[in-house]
Amino acid sequence: MRPTVDATLHTPHELDPTTVAAFERDGFAKLSGVLERGTLERVEPDITDKVQQLNTTDEVPQERRDILQKAFLQVGNLWRHSQGARDLVFSHRLAHIAAQLLGVDSVRLFADQALYKEPSGDITPWHADQYYWPLDSDRVCTVWIPLQDTPLDMGPLAFARSSHRFEFGRDLPISEESERRLQDALARERFETVQEPFDLGDVSYHLGWTFHRAGRNEAATPRRVMTLIYLDAATRVSRRVNEQQRPQLDILMPGTEPGGLPDGPANPVLYPL
Repeated sequence: MRPTVDATLHTPHELDPTTVAAFERDGFAKLSGVLERGTLERVEPDITDKVQQLNTTDEVPQERRDILQKAFLQVGNLWRHSQGARDLVFSHRLAHIAAQLLGVDSVRLFADQALYKEPSGDITPWHADQYYWPLDSDRVCTVWIPLQDTPLDMGPLAFARSSHRFEFGRDLPISEESERRLQDALARERFETVQEPFDLGDVSYHLGWTFHRAGRNEAATPRRVMTLIYLDAATRVSRRVNEQQRPQLDILMPGTEPGGLPDGPANPVLYPL
């Protein structure tokens, strides 16, 4: 595949200090108009085509699907197959924003995933991504990039403001139990839930320990989303990797041992180039 050449994906996007401070306080930031509508309209057909080719959820009968398969079609490492996904993964603009929000000098790729919530796709339960990540730092964030306008009835992300400092529930995998227990705990502790529609070109960033969920897709069309996960380039793999994290290590950081730096070809430094 060719390198990404779309200039709009590489122009600087400087954040003001109040946005960075709010991200550190809230654990997430929704940013308006970060990407051009035309750019996303260009990359979406190729990403969607590869998701349809590579996802395996379609092969599982509805009654046999687990909670994630009911929530969305999920395809990782898509940048190795889709030029459109590669264009987003190697966006200097998106990676630079991540570095600013994390307060670090450089970031590398941890993972990419397409998450397509089909019409009538079920909820995505409350959870924190970092439960699954074998990393020794919390300087990790996910950027959520809708590939269409995403009104509330399509199930955009909802965040519990400042929940990245709430340690309850960090041992819960994404499940019906995590939805129930975290819903109760977050309400009891009066964490504000923030959910907003996304216009095409809006993106959000959230920290690995920020609790979030998404509602059902009640629209007649799929909710198509590309996600990228950035980590401080100095982050190492945890010295202790549990059974839930081992697949992430093997798939996303192949060849990296516990305690090692994931500096192989699967985890390129994306900012600075």
